[in-house]
Amino acid sequence: MSEKKKPVYIQYMFGGLSGIGATCVVQPLDLVKTRMQISGMGGAAKEYNNTFDAIGKIIKREGALSLYKGLSAAIMRQATYTTTRLGVYTSLNDSYKSKMNKAPNLLESMGMGMTAGAVGSFVGNPCELILIRMTADGRLPVAERRNYTNFFNAFFRIAREEGVVALWRGCIPTMGRAMVVNAAQLASYSQAKSYLVNSGYFKEGIGLHFTASMFSGLITTAASLPVDIAKTRIQNMKVAPGEVPPYKNTFDVILKVVRHEGVFALWKGFTAYYARLGPHTVLTFILLEQLNGAYNKHFMGGAGPKSGL
Repeated sequence: MSEKKKPVYIQYMFGGLSGIGATCVVQPLDLVKTRMQISGMGGAAKEYNNTFDAIGKIIKREGALSLYKGLSAAIMRQATYTTTRLGVYTSLNDSYKSKMNKAPNLLESMGMGMTAGAVGSFVGNPCELILIRMTADGRLPVAERRNYTNFFNAFFRIAREEGVVALWRGCIPTMGRAMVVNAAQLASYSQAKSYLVNSGYFKEGIGLHFTASMFSGLITTAASLPVDIAKTRIQNMKVAPGEVPPYKNTFDVILKVVRHEGVFALWKGFTAYYARLGPHTVLTFILLEQLNGAYNKHFMGGAGPKSGL
């Protein structure tokens, strides 16, 4: 009897649902991370001393609910980007295991992660751009704010005022960042799970998923933060007709940050980024594993692997 296979659309749907569930929890930290990354641009004075100082100042100036600004864009980002990237990665991973009858090694997992990240980030770039703008808006003077009311208001205003192509501004650094993130996150998670199980101290379950996710989150934060800062600044910049953009590309951002703010500014907001990415990684993978497990139990009679990762 041939082994039952999970429908591809289920893999994509579970990826999106797990990402949406996680982002609803960590959205405030995503906003703080964005604010810290654009603080001190061009050598200007830093607005925040650290993550906790940023949280306190944002709440004092804009209210506690302001930490959830951009939530609609964050949910749409997960519905597009995470649905695609986890769906593509799981499909590639399952296909490899089926054809080769073994799990992929680290380099193969990284290649699958980079492919999934590039495809997912291209699909989700408009949502990413809108999320950056909505979370950054509150730090601007009132007269300069974009004042998007929700994701759809932002989407149609950008298309009308700046052109449809503007929705893919920063697409190259976004894809570069996603390739780094996914190569690090998905590959390190798969490999960490494998090593932990082989150690004999862990077995399939939430404890294994949590430990592998926290390790994955730390590796991903260190590897991807410089590229994430470049992406954030390019997508947030305002460019009036006839003006020269503050940044040309990812490398230009990185060079200017190092020149004006110092090398360690490339890891500005590390605590906020890891505090956001760590739990987001944990929640995403735990939710994904639980959804896969429940589907296998109730719809496949326990057939197939417990997880696609």
